[in-house]
Amino acid sequence: MTATESDRHLVARLRDPDGGHHAVALLLARHWRATYDYAAICLAAPGDSAAMVATAAFRHVLRRLTGGAVGGALRPQLLVAARETVREWAADEAACAVLPELSRPSGGRGLRAVKSMTSEKRLLAERAFQALPGAFQCLLWHTEVEAEPITIPSGLLAMDAAGAEGTLEQAREQFRAGCVRAHRELAPSGECRYYNRLLDVPLRRGGTLLPDVRQHLRACRHCRQAAEQLGHFDGGLHVLLAEAVLGWGARRYLDSRPARAAAGPAAAVPGAHRAPGPAGLARGGRRGIAGTVGVGSAGGLLSGRTAPWRGHGQGHGNRHRTALAVAVGLASLVLLATVLAAKGWTADRAAASVPRVTWGAPGDPARRAVVAPDAPSASASENSGRTMAHHPSGPNR
Repeated sequence: MTATESDRHLVARLRDPDGGHHAVALLLARHWRATYDYAAICLAAPGDSAAMVATAAFRHVLRRLTGGAVGGALRPQLLVAARETVREWAADEAACAVLPELSRPSGGRGLRAVKSMTSEKRLLAERAFQALPGAFQCLLWHTEVEAEPITIPSGLLAMDAAGAEGTLEQAREQFRAGCVRAHRELAPSGECRYYNRLLDVPLRRGGTLLPDVRQHLRACRHCRQAAEQLGHFDGGLHVLLAEAVLGWGARRYLDSRPARAAAGPAAAVPGAHRAPGPAGLARGGRRGIAGTVGVGSAGGLLSGRTAPWRGHGQGHGNRHRTALAVAVGLASLVLLATVLAAKGWTADRAAASVPRVTWGAPGDPARRAVVAPDAPSASASENSGRTMAHHPSGPNR
């Protein structure tokens, strides 16, 4: 197994009893940090609970994919699964008794109260993104939202970097065409469909809209929102993608991306919390243990119940905590064995001249996070979304 294996191939390897644990280690190295960061944003708190949410997200997505489900890019799927896990657990009274973070208004409780995760102003972009091939989703997400160089998504796809550049341009074009098509398909009137191309062409060329088009926009919210979304293709595509796919905490997730933070003055955040997980084991951190619940092997990751407290009453909080602590400790030992088994792979990778595809590298210094005035302002949520500006170095650290 090499570092240039695609995510899709690694997911397929999970069915292999001999190579499944290696696939788990690589998938964790590639996507654990981002999943944990977004789980902490959804909970408005970093730490053990966020690690449990990230673990449940991995288990849910990988079980579905190994079961034959067809999915797009892996990173967005894991993030959405983390959000939905928090939302589901926050609706469970027994879960809230065990994990008080689920009851925070800026976290689980607020997330549970939201009826739709996608704003009406982002419906066209969401529809267009979901219709893209998985490779296009991966290239767009990692270059725009994660602000990573092209070598990262090309490695996740096992593609040549030069070929990935050309494919990325196709992905941008298809994504825009999908937004235009969604505007036409969802148009509430024939007049809106008539103005479809009259909206797209001038905005694409950087020109001004015709007077009758501007007049129509003043009266039609559907077309006005379409024009706003198309306007993001000129320098604001990362905001459009994050808000269309994630919805909740999208701006905070953008701010938490190491490659994006490294390009701005917010790169160094004193006391920023590092996510527990595979790297946390080697550091001996107390929080590093919980990040490994159920991820010790392919079988452990893909089986078991999502919520360990199901079927228990609220009056046994201490018993729940004790059971969780025991499960956490046992699962940590299993993952440690997996990490040691994968150490030979990381040593080979360090000597090979292949793209660094398992962790992010700083992106273009010209990139900046765009924070809108209406971005969530809860201080607990902001602090939970920020992390150090570097990804973990891999399973061997």
